[in-house]
Amino acid sequence: MVREINRRVLLAGLAGAGIAATTARPAVAAPSAVLPSRDDILAVARRVNDHWIGAHTNPGDNQWARAAYFSGNMALHRATGEARYLQYARTWAEQNGYGLHNGVATRHADDHMAGQVYYDLHDIAPEPAKVAAINESIRRMVAGTKIDDWWWVDALHMAMPVFVRAAGYVGGDPYLQKLWNLYQHTKKTRVLYDYSNELWWRDGDAKKAVSPAGRPVFWSRGNGWAIAAHAKVLALRPDLGTRWPEYRYNIQGLARALAKSQRTDGFWNVNLADPSHFGGPETSGTAFFVFGLAHGIRTGVIDRATYLPVVARAWNGMVATAVRADGLLGYVQGVGYAPESSQPVLASSTADFGVGAFLLAAAEAARLS
Repeated sequence: MVREINRRVLLAGLAGAGIAATTARPAVAAPSAVLPSRDDILAVARRVNDHWIGAHTNPGDNQWARAAYFSGNMALHRATGEARYLQYARTWAEQNGYGLHNGVATRHADDHMAGQVYYDLHDIAPEPAKVAAINESIRRMVAGTKIDDWWWVDALHMAMPVFVRAAGYVGGDPYLQKLWNLYQHTKKTRVLYDYSNELWWRDGDAKKAVSPAGRPVFWSRGNGWAIAAHAKVLALRPDLGTRWPEYRYNIQGLARALAKSQRTDGFWNVNLADPSHFGGPETSGTAFFVFGLAHGIRTGVIDRATYLPVVARAWNGMVATAVRADGLLGYVQGVGYAPESSQPVLASSTADFGVGAFLLAAAEAARLS
């Protein structure tokens, strides 16, 4: 009920400001279904990242949004070898003491996002202190019996990869089993995955919501977090897709659903089930979809001939529409939980996690090109 009241208040406020929930976008030419060269993809990604770094000399805190950016920054460093990107991440991690927001006692998945980057930095220059906090926090979760922590779909992306990391570093099979139990609770006990639509609800409230046209609400970025979570897990441990094939199946199901809902300009709308519900373009969900689908193609989880054109149209659409000449990445829906959040989404709308998603997408798409 609170979510629905908030939605009505937001819609009323937007209407009062002269902003319609069905904001029309100018028609644009359909983007090419062929990926550019690897060098061209990475050149655009560098322009976007250089703009972000130039505008943020202080790399920021260790909360989820900035940590999600740094996950993309590290992916671009691995793709390019650019030392400046690595140093920027080191500065961020060091000024945050390689610690977690809310400390090692936290069970909140958002607080674990920073651990992904700490592990990336540990891979390059191993030091136990870099991963001590994230390992202790995950150890505490594994030691207990509680499995209902992940009540929203974003949590999968924030925390699943660090369970795999900690399993490889200190924990072994009990960590992987705990990950599976947490995942299954979110997916099947809370029923956040809809098998008929092959899409994820953002949370329990989203299952009750409807768009102004009476359609379901499958939030784009929420599904972006989900596909990215599965891709990151399988990138770290491909064998988990054999042991627990649902990890592979979920990328396949999302791919089928996304191919049906892609816009003609290459983007996806903020509501995958209703193009009139704050119609796009929207970059953060689109970028995560490029990352997840590109990984699925490269690893043989999904069919290359079927899905490479989907990835190419999405990448080319983002470059044509969302990347400004100076490198600002626009049309990023801000922090939120639903299509109504942080509206309107404009050419000037940007955010750290959206830039991170774009850099992840670039690094993975470049491997296909």
